[in-house]
Amino acid sequence: MIKKLMVLFVVFFSVNIFAVPVNVNTADAKTIADSLSGIGLKKAEAIVSYRTKNGAFKSIDDLNQVSGIGSKTIEKNKADILLGDSSTPPSVSEPAANIPVDKVKNK
Repeated sequence: MIKKLMVLFVVFFSVNIFAVPVNVNTADAKTIADSLSGIGLKKAEAIVSYRTKNGAFKSIDDLNQVSGIGSKTIEKNKADILLGDSSTPPSVSEPAANIPVDKVKNK
């Protein structure tokens, strides 16, 4: 009995284990929610809404601009986030240094 419950528990809570990469520039909210870990329907709807108002995401980091989506969520899902028709997910760019532009010396 305990084994059956454990199997049911694993199956029930492992929906995103077999996630398929999703193009966040073309997918609907349900597809995004089903494909990305930690992204429920509300956050997926926020992604679609942001995309509708601001145009296609040009980099994975643009998802940081969506309310409720942070760096940790992006990092956790980077292998499953697509921006175009490519099957290779884009890499997350390195964070920019917190140096004011006027303090940077050109060589």
